[in-house]
Order: sequence, then structure tokens, then C-alpha cells
Amino acid sequence: MRSFTEDQVIFRDSYRKFLASEITPHMEVWREAGIVDRSAFKKAGDLGFLMIWPEEKYGGMGDEDFRYEQIIIEETARSGCKGWFNTLHSRLVGSYFKRFGTEEHRDRFLPKCVNGETILAIAMTEPGAGSDLAGMRSTAEDKGDHFLLKARRPIFPTASILTW
Repeated sequence: MRSFTEDQVIFRDSYRKFLASEITPHMEVWREAGIVDRSAFKKAGDLGFLMIWPEEKYGGMGDEDFRYEQIIIEETARSGCKGWFNTLHSRLVGSYFKRFGTEEHRDRFLPKCVNGETILAIAMTEPGAGSDLAGMRSTAEDKGDHFLLKARRPIFPTASILTW
């Protein structure tokens, strides 16, 4: 049997109501458009439903109890809103700031991630490695106004360096 605190039960109820009023009614349109409206993240952030774990100085609750994330995951799935990808933003990508970011990174980025102004995403793949991050060999070099991607395994048969 799972055990939740009274605050977590209240959080679940509030989050469920938020999904019902602000997310679920728009999911079909967002699926068809292939993009979730930015306002969904802003509304979620304003209500404290994004990135629970960051400290209060970044705008979060500062609560690392995974049961809050569990509630978000369960209720998002229950409501059929898995295409919203809020947990990708909050739990998967956001945690990189905690684990690998400097204090300067956290000060600069976390407040806007917590309030939904900035939306986080991640894409990692490489021919021959797929999503095996440890198997990737490409690097990106910061050139100031652009990055230079050095593919260790040629992406295209005739090219191994791409810039953007």
C-alpha cells in the first residue's frame, strides 16, 4: 500500500483538477499540431506543478520526495495527457542542472524552468549508438557564435563535420 502525506493528497487533487481544466481539453489539438502550447507550461509553473525539487530560491518547493513526481506521473497518465511531456521537462532534463550544472547555471536557468517560461527538452542519438549515451563519440565545440559538431562516426557518407 502506498503512503502519501496530507500535503501530497491535496497536491494530487489540485494537479488532477489542473489537468482536467487546462491540459486534457487541448491534448487532441496539440497532438494534431505536433506541439504543446507554451501556455500549458507557464500555467503549470505558475501553480507549482513543474520541477518540485529545486530549492525555493529558484522558485521550486525544495522538496525532493519522489512521491510528488509519482503523483504527477500517475495523474498525467490517468488523464491521457502523456503527450504533454511535462515529466521530461521537470524530472529528466531538469535534473541535469542539479547533478551537472554549476551554481551559475542553476541561478540563470532554474527560475525560468520552474515557472514554465523556459521549456526543457533533450535529443540524443548517433548512428551506431542510438540512445546509448555511453556509446556516443561525437563532440560539439563552442565557436562563440555557433557550435562545430565533430561526428566520430560519419553521419553522411561524404561528410563528417556539420555546423549550425
